[in-house]
Formats: sequence, structure tokens, C-alpha cells
Amino acid sequence: MIRSLSRRELLAFGSAGLASALFAELGFAQAGPEAAPAAKKAAATHCIVLWMNGGPSHLDTFDPKPGSKAAGPGKAIKTRADNVIISEHLPLLAAQMDKVALLRGVSSKEGNHQRAQELAHTGRVPNPTVKAPSIGSWILKRTKTPALDIPAFVSLGGVSAGAGFFGNAFDPFVVQNAGSLPDDIAPARPLARSREDGRRALLDDMDGDFSKTTNDAHVTARKSLYQRARTMMSSSAVQAFDLASEPQEAKDAYGDTPFGRGCLVARRLVEVGVPFVEVTLDGWDTHQNNFERTQKQMGILDPAFSSLLTDLGARGVLDKTLIVCMGEFGRSPRINGDEGRDHHPNAFSVAMAGAGIRRGVAIGETDAEGAAVVRGNVSVPDVVATIASVMGLDPTTVEVTPAGRPIYVTEGGKPITEALV
Repeated sequence: MIRSLSRRELLAFGSAGLASALFAELGFAQAGPEAAPAAKKAAATHCIVLWMNGGPSHLDTFDPKPGSKAAGPGKAIKTRADNVIISEHLPLLAAQMDKVALLRGVSSKEGNHQRAQELAHTGRVPNPTVKAPSIGSWILKRTKTPALDIPAFVSLGGVSAGAGFFGNAFDPFVVQNAGSLPDDIAPARPLARSREDGRRALLDDMDGDFSKTTNDAHVTARKSLYQRARTMMSSSAVQAFDLASEPQEAKDAYGDTPFGRGCLVARRLVEVGVPFVEVTLDGWDTHQNNFERTQKQMGILDPAFSSLLTDLGARGVLDKTLIVCMGEFGRSPRINGDEGRDHHPNAFSVAMAGAGIRRGVAIGETDAEGAAVVRGNVSVPDVVATIASVMGLDPTTVEVTPAGRPIYVTEGGKPITEALV
């Protein structure tokens, strides 16, 4: 959350400085000087996570059970992948399933939204004694990310998990309304260069005095974020956030929804070098009216996900980009009294595609009702470890917290070798 700025800060920053400060508060994520080389050669240089917030029903999307009591009114259709069926409401994806690996044996013990979301982003069971970094923050800190004029970890349409004890230099840069330039990218009003330089000099003096008095390391970190925000404000690469130059046909192909625009922006960000992007599609918490709501959600997901695969492939970027479509858990086979499905972490699905991933396969299997994994059980930390491995980060990499506690990339997660080429 953006903190309130004092009157003294407002006067010191000026309009351009204020915009930069706001970017820093949002988390201008870019690998700093302490970034370390990757532990292995990366199959992917970019990762796009399509985050299905609320927990999508695997039974109504990627793991249908035709003819069972759990099936509901939706039908299953064949896909371009041999012996793989998915929902009839994902016809565009069905035509692209020869590019996708479906993990149908994912399970977890976390049935609470907040805890399950943290687990899915960090690969660790939430612990109140330490705030673990998200996988996006790990990748920024411990792999060779490119030098960019814009943030290297971007969250579109929602707030991804942050950097935890890594600090806000590795937090995601959040853009709630994808498709236009970020807020405050330009000063609120024109400012003479001399006045702008004077205000920045005043701020530097104040920072210097405060740093000498307190020896507070946050001063250096804040100055670094401020400078990066200034660089972003004048960079041509920031135009990747703006869809004004995209033809309407391209917007229509993605669905021209907030999520569709987010996926199109994600493609543009990857093309200018951004290594980690998350795009959120909210609305999957279907305790009531599950079938109608899930069908609507699939109508948003289908064109966006399928167009992302097509577009990245046509531009020669798919073989360098890992795409992961997942939520925090699945939905129960039992239909409740409100025609909804409740939380079900025991079994659910994750779709992966792109660099380093096998194509056209379903890995793992649930029982006839979709209630339990009967073959190929993998954990959520395994999924996170797979992302890390494909991005060139050894999942056993360790960092030490300020309190001296060693923290690994995941809590016992191992790459899912069956999903990797």
C-alpha cells in the first residue's frame, strides 16, 4: 500500500519527485548489484504467470469428469493433444493443447485463500516468523536479469506476493488497470529544469544529512529506487505498458477484457526484456452459482491464454518464455446448496507451456470424481521449484534472513521432471 507523504516530503520532492517516490512505494522491482549468477543454464529467460485468483474448479476447466456426479452441466471436448480432454468452454485452448503440459495431480494441505496464495507464490507454508520472498523476487535477486529502464517484475490486474525479507527493491511493480501507462509517469504540471534540479539537490542534501546521522541503510535503498523511477519516467520502454498503438484486431483476439489486455501487455513487456510478469484473473471463488460463473471466467481466459500462446509463438518468443496458469487450489466434486463448489486443495490442475516444458501431455490423474490424486501426485512447492528450475534458479538456493535463518527457494519442492523436456 502507498504510504501517506508528509507536507515536508511533498515540498521536497516536487511533482516529478513525487511520482518517482510513488513508484518506489509500489515496488520498482529491478535486480540490484547483489544479484547473483543463475545456478544452471535457463531454459526460459521470461516467465508469465496467469494467476486464477480464488481457486478455479479443475472439474469444470482442465480435468472434466464426463458422466460422473461431479461433472455438472458442462461437456468435455477433445483437444489437439492425444487423449486430453478439457471443458467445452475452452475451445480456443483446446486447439492449442499440443503446446501445453497439464499437471492434473497437484495437491496441497492449504484450503485457506491467503495461506494457499502465499504457498503458491513462495513455495513455502506461511510462517509468521519470516516473510518469504515470492518466486518472482527470487528470480530477480538470484539470476542474471537484464539491465532495464522499467521494472523487471510486473504484476498486472492484481497484487502479486512481494519480496519478503529481500526488501522492496525486489517487490513487484503493480499496475491495476493494464493497457495504459502507469499512473504518475509524468509530472502533474510542467516544471522548469532549474527548479526540478534544485529540488533534487535539496532532497540529496536532506538524504545525506539523515544518512550521516542515522546510518540507516534504507536511505541508500530509497535513493536507488528514486533514481530508477526517474529513469523509467523518461524511458521509451515504458510504452510497452500502453496498448494505444496495438491494432484493434489484436485487442479483440485477446478478448479486450481487463485480463485480456493484461495478457497483451505481458507479451509486450516480455518483448522488451522484462523477465517476470504476473497477470491476475479474479473471480474464481465460486461458492455460489459455480457453473454459470465458471463458464463466464473461461470465456475470459480462453481467448487471452490461447492468443498469448499464438502471439509468442509467431514472434519467436515462446521458446524463451515459460507460461504458468494456476490458482491457489481446486473446487470440490460435491455441489453445495447454493449450486457452488467449495475449496478443495486435495486435487487440482496447473497448466504450463513454453520454454523447457513438454508439449501435449497430461501428467497425473485424479479419481473418477476428481476428489483425490491417484497417480502423479505433486505438491505446490514442486510447481514453484519447476518454475525456478526452468528459469535457471536452483531450487536449493539459500538466503539468510536478517535474523540469521536460512531460507531456501522452496520448502522441499523438487522440479517435476515429467513436465520438463
